Amino acid sequence: MKILVVDDQELDREMLCAVLSGVGHDVREAASGQDALELLGRESIRLVITDWNMPGMTGPELCQEIRIGGLPAYVYVIILTSRDEHTDRIHALGRGADDFVSKPFDPDELLLRVNVASRILSLETRHAATFALAKLAESRDPETGLHLERIRAYSWILARELATVDDRIDPAFIENIYLTSPLHDIGKVGVPDAVLLKPDSLTNREFEIMKTHTTVGAKTLDATLKQYPEVTYFQMARDIAHAHHERFDGGGYPRGLAGEEIPLCARIVGVADVYDALTSKRVYKEILEHEVAKAMILEEKGAQFDPAVVAAFERAEDEIVGVRHLYHDEHAEAV
Repeated sequence: MKILVVDDQELDREMLCAVLSGVGHDVREAASGQDALELLGRESIRLVITDWNMPGMTGPELCQEIRIGGLPAYVYVIILTSRDEHTDRIHALGRGADDFVSKPFDPDELLLRVNVASRILSLETRHAATFALAKLAESRDPETGLHLERIRAYSWILARELATVDDRIDPAFIENIYLTSPLHDIGKVGVPDAVLLKPDSLTNREFEIMKTHTTVGAKTLDATLKQYPEVTYFQMARDIAHAHHERFDGGGYPRGLAGEEIPLCARIVGVADVYDALTSKRVYKEILEHEVAKAMILEEKGAQFDPAVVAAFERAEDEIVGVRHLYHDEHAEAV
């Protein structure tokens, strides 16, 4: 495995690296939490072993940054610590730690825990499988381009921004919305091509058929959830698919939910989805510039959209524009 060792003490890093590289692991080093985050942004690293006590950013704080950092794959984090208080362990687990190794570390114990991490990561294929499923559903509509890539990035940005003012949003919520938001339109597999691909405006009857993609998607994901009720991201995926076209004022579909009745994850994806639709080309419309799309979203604050999510959109505007440019459809093939 490629492993990142994070410790501000050079001697401790050398000892850890010697043990890990001695059995064939590819080891990277970082002397601080910030250096570790920069390295994780550049390289594909699935396992981090970090000291707890470091200046600037502690091990648990590094865990939290990893969990909300939007990395493309799950990163397993082991914390090295001499702390043995129950409350300390709870604190670190709450920040996203996966396992602990006591200091001074025993090489055999360390390698056994690394092996456990390797087994868990080998089973952790949900990101790829979920996104592949969403892409398969989306493939029926050749016009959508990099819609899913943008949706998950927009949703992640909005959730992360909301987390600064809403304590219901924790690192797990942010990770799950990144993972599940691409499934928002999976129910479109049940919409006939004559409706889904129609280049002209839909008739009232056709629009009623189109709206069924919310219930079809919810039923599909609900069937999976019944088989795996402990998998929380299926709950979020179902809620998003079912409710991302509800309106904050109660005038949406399919159930006419209003305000807090609409799951928070769906309220977030609802803004992300509309922004992307407005700023993307479709057979029935041209691209709108960001400022025009932003004005339309602000106009619907408190009507179509949750005011708190719109406020997060405004605060994160620069990041959202950056994602739009990064995943521009003209560059879809290259990306």
